[in-house]
Amino acid sequence: MKRKLLFGERMLLGDGTEAFNAVIPFRLRGIFKEEDIQHALGQIQAKHPWLRAIITHDENNIPWFEVPGNHLPIPIRTVMRKGENDWQEESAKEWQTLFNYEEKPLIRFIWIKGEELSDMLFVFHHCLCDGGSAMAFLYEFLQILDHPSAEIGVESPILGIQDVVPAEILNNRRQKLKAKFIGRLAATAIKCIPVSKKAIERKNDYLIHWKFDKETSSELISYCKSQEVTVNTFLSAAVLHAFKKVRGNAAFNKVSCPVDIRRFAPQIKDDHIFAFGLMIVVSANYKINFAENLYAMQEAVERKTAKLNPYITMMVMESAHDALKNFTKLLKHGKSSNDCMFSNLGRIQIPHQYKEFTLDTIFSPSVIGPLGNTTTLVTSTFRGEMDFSFMGSEGYLPYSEALAIRDEVIETVKLQLDPIAVL
Repeated sequence: MKRKLLFGERMLLGDGTEAFNAVIPFRLRGIFKEEDIQHALGQIQAKHPWLRAIITHDENNIPWFEVPGNHLPIPIRTVMRKGENDWQEESAKEWQTLFNYEEKPLIRFIWIKGEELSDMLFVFHHCLCDGGSAMAFLYEFLQILDHPSAEIGVESPILGIQDVVPAEILNNRRQKLKAKFIGRLAATAIKCIPVSKKAIERKNDYLIHWKFDKETSSELISYCKSQEVTVNTFLSAAVLHAFKKVRGNAAFNKVSCPVDIRRFAPQIKDDHIFAFGLMIVVSANYKINFAENLYAMQEAVERKTAKLNPYITMMVMESAHDALKNFTKLLKHGKSSNDCMFSNLGRIQIPHQYKEFTLDTIFSPSVIGPLGNTTTLVTSTFRGEMDFSFMGSEGYLPYSEALAIRDEVIETVKLQLDPIAVL
């Protein structure tokens, strides 16, 4: 089984010399054997063919996902647990560790082994899948780890754009011409944009982690409901406010927010191994107050989201493979134009109590890659607690400023929730 990488996947893959890795850390309370972990990993590989895949290149140097005839197990690396923050150190280490994807799968597993408490990490190349896919196979892994004979089904994998874009759109002459025209236009424009000969030096990467307790998390969700805005919009506003306050005129007033393609393309199931994403950019109006901004931003988010078209977007990108090199160069060498990427995975629907163990927590994923500004904030909610992973690089955002931005986000949230606390 094999398929060509789509444009976005090729962009994330790069040339193999720079890592673009995502990490899903979680904490389990229980006692485990490595053979049981390996069995669970083998079972999720049996369900998802692309978790067994390597990367091969054809005569035109085009990369393909290919499932080899011989089984290639997910590698396990075990380290002894010393403290609460080991998972952060191992996450940062895994950001930098390249995948030997021509010989091994694009996924590996880290077991930070303790006597009764273990931290575990799924690490995968971002070209393989997104956070939504990762949560699906994490859920399946835990099912098998608890009950080795559990049935998790078999994925019918996506084999190309034809499995995502409906035939009546993909084969429509007008839509094909439209996609090709936009693709050519974009490719030409990218060529004309001046870029520096040298990429910005990334310097040291870092991870800042924090949580809101159940009470604060519940109050935040209730506040958003009362204001008729999403948690995503509220936190985007808080992030933009924090960047402005800490960075002043150096702030761009732009946050990029991924939008789950599954909302628009039902062909992509929750458990599909797939990496394609959609994006909107959110900004604030500093001439009005925070509460007024929430309404204005919510309207803008809904308007931009309604205009998203995953099918045409994919067709445009697939018509522009020859522009990949220029596009990648623009991302790496062009000036940064946004403050950060902000991704909200929402409530994670994975049980915490199992027969053989307890899932104490799922830490929000982290990801760092070589395509420009690495500053990223990811949040998720598990067992009623909102969890945050804030990652970046000194060359784009100094660590001291990142800490100040974190403090400002927390303070902004507390200030907005204060009236509820008083009541």
